[in-house]
Amino acid sequence: MDGNLDNDIRAVVDADRAHVWHHLTQHKPFETADPRIIIEGKGMRVWDQNGKEYLDAVSGGVWTVNVGYGRAQIADAVRDQLMKLCYFAQSAGSIPGAMFAEKLISKMPGMSRVYYTNSGSEANEKAFKMIRQIAHKKHGGKKTKILYRDRDYHGSTLAAMSAGGQDERNAQYGPFAPDFVRVPHCMEYRKEELGLGHLSGREFGIAAANLIEEVILREGPETVGGLCLEPVTAGGGVITPPEGYWERVQEICKQYDILLHIDEVVCGIGRTGNNWFGYQHYGIKPDFVTMAKGVASGYAAIAICVTTEEVFEAFKSDATDKMDHFRDISTFGGCVAGPAAALENMKIIEDEGLLENCAAMGDRMMANLQALMAKHDIIGDVRGKGLFLGAELVKDRASKEPVDEKDVAAVVAECGANGVIIGASNRSIPGRNNVLCFSPALIVTADDVDLITDTVDRALTKVFG
Repeated sequence: MDGNLDNDIRAVVDADRAHVWHHLTQHKPFETADPRIIIEGKGMRVWDQNGKEYLDAVSGGVWTVNVGYGRAQIADAVRDQLMKLCYFAQSAGSIPGAMFAEKLISKMPGMSRVYYTNSGSEANEKAFKMIRQIAHKKHGGKKTKILYRDRDYHGSTLAAMSAGGQDERNAQYGPFAPDFVRVPHCMEYRKEELGLGHLSGREFGIAAANLIEEVILREGPETVGGLCLEPVTAGGGVITPPEGYWERVQEICKQYDILLHIDEVVCGIGRTGNNWFGYQHYGIKPDFVTMAKGVASGYAAIAICVTTEEVFEAFKSDATDKMDHFRDISTFGGCVAGPAAALENMKIIEDEGLLENCAAMGDRMMANLQALMAKHDIIGDVRGKGLFLGAELVKDRASKEPVDEKDVAAVVAECGANGVIIGASNRSIPGRNNVLCFSPALIVTADDVDLITDTVDRALTKVFG
């Protein structure tokens, strides 16, 4: 931290306590204690209002700052662009919008069109709207149902929550939009919940995908227009897909003429290592890919819905029909700071070999977590891909009974007290908010990885013995 503060920090804290409504936070404790204010970030580190330094193992708290803090290259590009042109509605184009679209599509074989929005929730809603409009244009308004998976999360708007597989996120916010239908999760660690406890590996993966087909047949294939899935489930427990799962999902979508929507809001732009997107590890050929968080590493707000040319062509079949095109706009999809930042963000990832670093450091972190699992019986499972990892805490490995949430929170707090910020599943699955979450920036070093897992080791020992 450079120590230079332009504001009286006590006044800042008081203003925050008096006026700011923090996300995902119970504010009652702030009546007698100060909220945490993060005032600076450099590389992997951030500092709070008291000058305490933290190693950030969650990339800004929610899987976002992929290239780390303090990147002058991105900040300068944003500043320069804002001075030239800050905004024009996306009914017209812009230089950074066109150039980043071309760059992005070069990383996504089979995809061709970029629709700019301002958040992951909104990007997902654009895909939902496209699926619904296609249902009316091509299928007589029948294929309007959109399937989503248990434990997956697609955003916090009412439509995105209608496709939300996390019941605690959704509680008290209904009623939700109709024609969103849940399919079972694919978590092999809790396969008994699916009635598939007798299967493992590829056999389990195929059987888990077949549960989606059962839902399609129950609802009627002629009514189902889309399937929306995360390539690796994020806040629902960091769930990597079992072998054979995605191959079978693709077959099912093709068989029943269902559009496949992959939500890469967390996984996208290198988070899973070696590839730009999570879906690219599994041979998936999506119709829609949505992304946000890591697209510009938080240096500017940007989210995107990418489609195939076939989807795009469906919206210009009859220029004489005033209802034929996609009748939608995203106000802040016209902000040019987003694509300007995204261009530099992608250049940094390429120039510094961060896809490869993510894979290598992800392997190291997974090995470290597996070593912790061998040491601490409280860890029932570790899973993840690249620098997108989780450790599930259980009272007993045989029964897999989750630990109490207060104990998970105690581990997170102990890590924070020792200068490492980690995450945990939070208000997601009733009785299943028991997964420690890790998503350090793609610039993380071996020493950083070891510091993160060493700190978790000490925290587990202190909390559980």
